[in-house]
Amino acid sequence: MNPCPECLPTQKCVPRRAAFTLIELMIVIAVIAIIAAIAVPSLLNARMAANEASAISTMRTLVTVNEQYRTRFGSYPGGLTNLWAEGYIDSTVADPYKAGYTFTYTGAGTTYFCNGDPTNPGTSGTRYFFADHSGVIRFSTTGTATSASPPIDG
Repeated sequence: MNPCPECLPTQKCVPRRAAFTLIELMIVIAVIAIIAAIAVPSLLNARMAANEASAISTMRTLVTVNEQYRTRFGSYPGGLTNLWAEGYIDSTVADPYKAGYTFTYTGAGTTYFCNGDPTNPGTSGTRYFFADHSGVIRFSTTGTATSASPPIDG
């Protein structure tokens, strides 16, 4: 007697293999898409916040080492390469492109100023940063920050 009612008595009964139906696969894909739609914007915002935190840290470093350089040599350096050559900063800070930001530095004598602008505004960062010989780091959300921009908190 053949245990499977669908098979003919002369056939060998082959058990059905368990498989996912098309509906089940579509539900799994929909759930993954929903999770991705929730996670990707958060990931991008976290990356942007990390880039901005790195830019602020770089600006703080530049403010500090500029004062150290002025104390030692009597004037501010003419460029980031001077700070690097004297060992005040490493090559990652001397590179004008860092963590989604572009840094520009101008200095000589008794003044300097430095700007940190997002390389891709809105993607790598939303705030623009500025620091000068006053030691105050300032920001702008609408374009290049200046000495008239508000200071960052803390």
